[in-house]
Amino acid sequence: MTILYTAPTAIRAFMKWGDQWPAKHDLSRLRLLGSVGEPINPEAWMWYREHIGGNRCPIVDTWWQTETGAIAISPLPGITSTTPGSATQAMPGFSVTLLDTNANEITVGGGLLAITKPWPSMLRTIWGDDARYVETYFSKWPGRPDIYFPGDGAKRDENGNFWILGRVDDVLNVAGHRIGTMEVESALVEHPAVAEAAVVGKAHELKGQAIAAFVTLREGFTQSSAMRDELREFVAQKIGAIARPDDILFSADLPKTRSGKIMRRLLRDIAEGRALGDTTTLADPNVVSALKEMYEAQES
Repeated sequence: MTILYTAPTAIRAFMKWGDQWPAKHDLSRLRLLGSVGEPINPEAWMWYREHIGGNRCPIVDTWWQTETGAIAISPLPGITSTTPGSATQAMPGFSVTLLDTNANEITVGGGLLAITKPWPSMLRTIWGDDARYVETYFSKWPGRPDIYFPGDGAKRDENGNFWILGRVDDVLNVAGHRIGTMEVESALVEHPAVAEAAVVGKAHELKGQAIAAFVTLREGFTQSSAMRDELREFVAQKIGAIARPDDILFSADLPKTRSGKIMRRLLRDIAEGRALGDTTTLADPNVVSALKEMYEAQES
């Protein structure tokens, strides 16, 4: 094997198990590492490079969708200068930019990801439902039916590199402040005790939304109220007091699809006390019911 292409969730699981496992194996044949499925936090990127790639393999952090039919944003290995956590720039053949809600381009800062021209592998319709195709992908900006909206938010730095923030519906409105779940998750996994974190919003009568975090600790760290308080303060220091999680639930595992993506929709159901949605795509459906029982016990 010369190429390893995996999800950040899997990389953080490797981090949790410990550096000693990859160290036991000869990984010298690897020549290229890839990340896919969700934004990768800088710490996971660095661990991947050091412990899997031996500080010699380039990493391609790729953004794409089933609908795009190909990788749309990614560094070209050996050509593009990389920054941990950034998917860098659009691939040849893709015209990708950031827009505000009025379709004005954002050169530096946060906005909505948009593809402004047709590309070779684009989807042409939804089978049997042309109207849904237009409504889902080409109606975000009234008067601009030529712009494809993938549903993701991103930011662009001074070098023109894209930093994918995740689905727009994963942006929380906490007391009038817009906070990306990815921002809080990245802050949590920067803490040396945290292997993995998933953040969702829950309804709150005063703030509109409150932050609930599901956290998996690394080997050697113990779940406790002191650790919970420490993590809350850590996030507040990294982002600001408004981003301090209201709830933190420790869990040995998180609900994931068979491809390794965390099912945040199910975590929202748990945090808001709703009946659980469809769990058929989960690798282990038992994880969800166990989490629900733990969360209900903590709330009571």
